[in-house]
Amino acid sequence: MPSLLPLRPPRPRISRRALLGGAAIAGAAGLLTAFADHLDADSLADTVPWQSSAGTTLTFLSENTAPTAAIAAHLEPFTELTGIRVRIVTLKLSALARRVARDIDSREGAYDVVYADPYLVLAPYASAFTDLREFEDDGAMPHLAGGFRDFIPTHLDAAGRFEDDTTVLALPYDCPTMVWQYRADLFTKHRARMADDLGFDPTPAENTTWEQYYAIARWFNDQTDEVRYGTGHQANRHDSLMCDFSNLLWSYGGDYFLDGSRVGRLGTQDPGTCQLRSAAAVEGAAFYQRLLKIADPGSRTWDWDGLGAAFRAGRIAMCPNWHEYAASNEAALPGKVGYARLPKGPVRSAGMYGGTGIAISNLVPARRRKAAWLFLNWATAPRTQLAVLASKVGGGTPTRGSVYAMPRVTAAERRPSPMPTMLSTRAVRQVWDPQNIGLRPKIPLWAECDTAIYDELSGMLAGDTSPAGAMRAAADRVDRITARGQADRP
Repeated sequence: MPSLLPLRPPRPRISRRALLGGAAIAGAAGLLTAFADHLDADSLADTVPWQSSAGTTLTFLSENTAPTAAIAAHLEPFTELTGIRVRIVTLKLSALARRVARDIDSREGAYDVVYADPYLVLAPYASAFTDLREFEDDGAMPHLAGGFRDFIPTHLDAAGRFEDDTTVLALPYDCPTMVWQYRADLFTKHRARMADDLGFDPTPAENTTWEQYYAIARWFNDQTDEVRYGTGHQANRHDSLMCDFSNLLWSYGGDYFLDGSRVGRLGTQDPGTCQLRSAAAVEGAAFYQRLLKIADPGSRTWDWDGLGAAFRAGRIAMCPNWHEYAASNEAALPGKVGYARLPKGPVRSAGMYGGTGIAISNLVPARRRKAAWLFLNWATAPRTQLAVLASKVGGGTPTRGSVYAMPRVTAAERRPSPMPTMLSTRAVRQVWDPQNIGLRPKIPLWAECDTAIYDELSGMLAGDTSPAGAMRAAADRVDRITARGQADRP
């Protein structure tokens, strides 16, 4: 059964976008103290447009994430401002995608606002969502503070658009991104000895390579007992394995499809032939296999949550993982963790982006869509994002550039930080640059392709096939899936 918020806070669970570990979603009841002023002052200069849908009750279907828990805990000011009540239904992401599919197939229009995962929801069902320019261009509706341009451009494209760069189908809502997380205390303690042994400064830097990462991991394996292993990975037979591997694939110059940047940024119905058979993809897979051989053996049983727990427990010295673990890292290892952009491969550095936007269903009547716009506007407003970031839930990372210029946010990038997620800001904002961001294909059948990829990678890590064999088998399966998708199109 879905949970209907507000109610007692949900227990933490495995989710790519939840702020995992510790009390990530616990304690939501007291997390916000003052939502009344979360909209920018100019947005409230005229409250009449905000009252245009008074008396409406909206239904918001969301994955169970920290931003949603934060907003659900204190909706009263939104209701006071607008006269709109919001019913929030939370589900696991896979169940949410199924629920959206049923709603669209039945044409019921049960959900006004939808957490539109780019790969499971937006790409397969893009036509079911409203172009948000309709409301931003409507002189009778409240406009976004800062407009669409205030959203980080790579977020707006990856989480908000499909196939063309003019329509906006969703507003960026969350933005987990993979970065290098490392025990800064151990790197500092052993820096001189590591540099002598390795022949380079081990401190994570712009030009650190994956080969150097490998050498650092081996050094920790062999030269110190303070951690059991130098590196750990999220290499369970799961979506996490595809995410972990993709960082290497892109860094070696490989990709899933031709023009992978555009396929990931804007998406497409027809991605063409899978490119995993390429020499670059095979080289990336071979390095990944070699890296996992020296990683903590637990890696093959961990997803992102298991990896995060192992890092916080002091079992490993470093790992690639979602940046939003910074809050739980700081709680477990205060002052001991550093963050950097992931290492470079032969071609570039790349870090997986996992953000999602919130969208308005076009199955609901026009009057309800207008009410839904008021909620989207409010839920993604800069001051609302600031409040979510500062919440005791763990803090959803802002998707608006203006939030990062706020003095409170800038100050929080240094310890002691009241917003520990911001300790990873420098690294994660580097990853969001177009040349560094890693974007999986935004295509309608990506969920099936994802399974094919991590199945074959898992077999490679188990020794059942070679890197070339795994890439070839994955490409064959992906091509069959996308060909079927083209045959099924009307």
